[in-house]
Amino acid sequence: MAVTIAPEDPASAVAQGLLDAYFADRAITFVGGQYRPKPADPATLRAPDGAFLVAWSGDEAVGCGALRRLGPSRFEVKHLYVAPVGRGQGTGAALLAALEARAAELGATEVVLDTNSALEVANRLYTTRGYASVPAYNDNPNATTWFLKPLG
Repeated sequence: MAVTIAPEDPASAVAQGLLDAYFADRAITFVGGQYRPKPADPATLRAPDGAFLVAWSGDEAVGCGALRRLGPSRFEVKHLYVAPVGRGQGTGAALLAALEARAAELGATEVVLDTNSALEVANRLYTTRGYASVPAYNDNPNATTWFLKPLG
């Protein structure tokens, strides 16, 4: 399955449908108490302070990911999600690479993200793509692991 990655308005029906699926999936797989959805404000996911990208297989949206600015040169990867139909085919890695490229275009010298240790595939994706574990940079109650990757 070849995917195309394209920008999408984070408030669109496509984006919201993917985010709904993401939060439902996270609630099912969450370890460490009760999952509390923390959707990012769509306004923070638009240029010049963010981005929202969708992975498409033909005319089917199979994944998404977002960026939001945390500082002048630091962006956070948010809501990286691949639908079951798109998993195991490099879709997550393609989305992550596209988000990193977009962050660099927006002036980032580093990207950070938080995740939960129960998301083994996601944690493996991040570590194999150059992300290093760092101390918590936020107070997200759903996160157990925080990562950073220098860009450039």
